Amino acid sequence: MLLCAQYILPVTSEPIVDGAVLVRDGVIRDIGSADMLRLRYPDEEVVDQGLAAIMPGLVDLHTRLEQSVLRGVVNDAPYVEWLSEVARKSARLEAVDWFDSAILGGLDALSSGITTVADITTTGASCTAVNKLGLRSVIYRSVAAMDRDRINAAMQLAQKDILHWREEVDSDRVTIGIAPAPLFTNHPATLTAVSQFATKENLPVAMWLAGSREECDFVKYGSSPFQVHGGDVKRGYVEIPPWLPTGVSPVRYALNWSAFDAPNVMIVGAVCVDDADLKKLREYDVAVCVCPRACAQLGMGVAPLHEFLRADLRVGLGTDSPAATESTDMLSEMRLGMLLQRAVNTDFMDARTMLEVATLGGARALGLQDKVGSLEIGKCADLIAVDLSSSHQSFTTDPVAAVVNTCTTADVLMTMVDGDVLYEKNRWHVKVEVTKNIARVIEIRSKLRPEA
Repeated sequence: MLLCAQYILPVTSEPIVDGAVLVRDGVIRDIGSADMLRLRYPDEEVVDQGLAAIMPGLVDLHTRLEQSVLRGVVNDAPYVEWLSEVARKSARLEAVDWFDSAILGGLDALSSGITTVADITTTGASCTAVNKLGLRSVIYRSVAAMDRDRINAAMQLAQKDILHWREEVDSDRVTIGIAPAPLFTNHPATLTAVSQFATKENLPVAMWLAGSREECDFVKYGSSPFQVHGGDVKRGYVEIPPWLPTGVSPVRYALNWSAFDAPNVMIVGAVCVDDADLKKLREYDVAVCVCPRACAQLGMGVAPLHEFLRADLRVGLGTDSPAATESTDMLSEMRLGMLLQRAVNTDFMDARTMLEVATLGGARALGLQDKVGSLEIGKCADLIAVDLSSSHQSFTTDPVAAVVNTCTTADVLMTMVDGDVLYEKNRWHVKVEVTKNIARVIEIRSKLRPEA
C-alpha cells in the first residue's frame, strides 16, 4: 500500500511535501516523494489522503481504558474527592462491565489517532480489550497491599495474572508489565517486591508518583487530605495507622524502597519533582509520563515537562483516566500541555517539541523506539492520517504547527497498527461489534445514575 498526502511528518526529520509512505507486511518499506514512489512501485495500491498529514501514531503513556464508561460521571471535583467518588461508583460495576468499558476506551483511542497505549489495570479488562482491538499496548498489572503481611498474597495474585495475560495476548504487539499502586494506597515494601519481581521476569514497571500536592504533603509531612479523609480511599482491609512524616519527596522516598532498581521503570504524574529528584531520575534512567489535562482538571498542578526535557529524560504524554478527562484524546493533550508549559516557563516550547513528546518520546519511555514513534524505514507501520483542510483550521505552511494547534479527534482520517487499518473516518475494521458495544455502555451507565 502506498499512502500519499500533502505532508509526511517523520518526526525525526523535516516534513516531506507531496510525499508518500510504502507499507508492506506491517512494516514501513520506503518514504519519499509521492511521484518518485509511484514510479518506483507502479503495482502498489495507492491511497491518497489529499490535504492531510501522515504521521506516526500517537503514544498514550498512561490511561485507564476500563474507566471509559465513567467519563462525565464525576464533574468539578478536586483530586482526593474525585478518587473517592470514582471508587464509590466503580463498586457498582461487574467484570463484564469493565471489559465493555475498556472496549469503548480502545475505540476512543483509535478514533483519536492513538496507536499505542500504556494502561494500568487490576481487572485485566483492558488487556483483553486491546488484544481484541489490535492496539499496540503495554498493560501493567496493578498491585496494592497497605498491610505488610498481605504483600506476598497480593504479589502471588499479580504473578498469576501476569503469566495468564502473557499467554492470552499477541506478544509481538502487547507487552505485560507490573505497577505498584500509589504510595497513599500501598505499603512501601510493595515497591521493593515489585522491583525484585520485575527484575527477575524482565517486566516493565509503571507507578503513579509525585502526581499531586496532596500526595507530596502526605509523604513528606504526614498531613494532607489523604490523611484526614483516608477512609474515603481504598487501602485494603486493615485499620490504617497514621502516616508518619518522612521528610523527603515522593521520588526519594520511593528510591529508598528500591522502586527504580528494575530495568525499565516509568513514573506517572511527576508534578512535585525538584532538582534533586531530577538527578536521581536521570541516574536511574527512569522514564516520565506527564498528564497535563488530568492534572489541570483535578487541580493537581503542572508537571515540569520543560525541565524533564532539559535533563534529557525519556518523557511522553498520557491521557490518564477518561473518568477525569472525559476522553482519550492525545491531540488535546499535546495542545494543552504545550500551552501550560508556555504559561509557566520563560523558555518557549514549540509545536515540534510537543509532537515529538507525543510520539517518539512516548515510544522511548516504553522502550519501543525501535518499533514505533517515528516514520522510518524498517519500523512498524503504526501511523495515522490527519485532515488539514477543515474550516476550523488556520492552515499554514507549517504542518506540524497545524496538527498541534488546530487538529481535533474529528480530523483523524485513518489509524493503522502493524499495517492494518483499524479505523477510517466513521468506519471501523476491528473484531468487535461497535454498535453492540455502544448499547452495552448505555446500559452500564444506567447503573451509575445518582439514584442508582
